[in-house]
Amino acid sequence: MTDASRTESWLDDARLSGQVAFIAEIDRLKGVLRHTLTLDGARRENSAEHSWHISMFAMLMHEYTPEPRPDLARVIQLLLLHDIVEIDAGDTFAYDTAGYADKEEREQAAARRLFGLLPTGQRDRWTALWREFEEGVTPEAQYANAVDRLLPLVQNYYSGGVSWVRNGITHSQVVRRIAPVAATSPVMWSFALELLDRAVDRGLLRDDRSH
Repeated sequence: MTDASRTESWLDDARLSGQVAFIAEIDRLKGVLRHTLTLDGARRENSAEHSWHISMFAMLMHEYTPEPRPDLARVIQLLLLHDIVEIDAGDTFAYDTAGYADKEEREQAAARRLFGLLPTGQRDRWTALWREFEEGVTPEAQYANAVDRLLPLVQNYYSGGVSWVRNGITHSQVVRRIAPVAATSPVMWSFALELLDRAVDRGLLRDDRSH
């Protein structure tokens, strides 16, 4: 078989072509803008950047989870897959109650289309991982959800709270948003509450704390 014919046969391979179609499609995640700014405050980050950043954050924070610690490799899989649906569904601002009304429906449809590009077995496995994150039941999903709530807090604080100030976000709103952190890591929860208090003191969050 010549090199040319070998290349042609791979291009006709249904499994490989589906996988390549998927990897080409998810390139669009680089164009989905989130409401969180980059830490220098210069621009909004995109969802592909977030997927990388949150995976790195999960690796760093893993040592602060109690034993037995969640399987980090599976956590990374959950984090890399969970925002792919934003290609179709868009990013929903964390405090947008109207946007959350149909968020699940939009993301379910997006998951069916996007993961449907993959070969059947892979489609089913990756869809199951996406659902695992959304359901938040397993230790890995709980940890993945916790760091996914905590990182935007860190980003908002260090970028000057632009998104918080612009939308009039209060201390109690953020506390409710990051509630999954409390059940995942006492160290991370204590850190988050201290950062929130400092954010209020700096005028980055509206103060509605009970005294």
